[in-house]
Amino acid sequence: MIGPIPTSYNLQTYSMARDKTQILDALNQSHLFQSLTDIQMERIYSHSRFFDLGEQQQLFTQGQPVDYFFMLLSGRVKLYRVSPDGQEKIIEIITPGSVFAEALVFSDSANYPVSAATLIDSELIGIDAKDFRAILWDSTSTCFSLMQAMSFRLRQLIHEIDTITLHSGTCRVAAYFLHNVPEDQTELELELAKNQIASRLSVKPETFSRILANLKKQNIVEVDGNHVTILNRQALKDLSLI
Repeated sequence: MIGPIPTSYNLQTYSMARDKTQILDALNQSHLFQSLTDIQMERIYSHSRFFDLGEQQQLFTQGQPVDYFFMLLSGRVKLYRVSPDGQEKIIEIITPGSVFAEALVFSDSANYPVSAATLIDSELIGIDAKDFRAILWDSTSTCFSLMQAMSFRLRQLIHEIDTITLHSGTCRVAAYFLHNVPEDQTELELELAKNQIASRLSVKPETFSRILANLKKQNIVEVDGNHVTILNRQALKDLSLI
């Protein structure tokens, strides 16, 4: 069961546990903030909030007014929608260092189009959307950085739509393994539950299990619990159509 939306903390309060410089360095890792001045970064810092969430805790819900966009410092967050019949569809898994919901800052009355909840214990910075929008009025370079980021995200989503609609479940699973295991490695530790991976790939959990069994039977991968070993990378490439 997903827990209630958490209470946030002023970022200065959080800084008592972690040096302010570390927080600003984390924000500066995102291209969204790299072109900002020190004064602008101080302003973002002073208006931001800290979220310390436990496992399976709600960050925001679909339809909720947008107050913040977020950077994930640690943990895992899922973005998802729930169908009218109650089925959950995972849209994206957010990993540390990622910024999300940033495109919504352009609207004065935007609502979150998806829900967000943690998969494991997570720490996030919430950047005040209204204040950041005000900063954009004074920073053309930041506007272009944000548009570049949204363009990249749009291309990613279009690619995912093509993968989901045009490729088989086996193709999607093979591509998932290849994407998460570098060329010079063969081992993968699944950090998500298999039913969550299945939802992310738009296949039913039983279908995902059947695909894994078939890949094992063909000696393409070996699966031991959450540990996956790629035995034949070229075969995976052939199946994924990469």
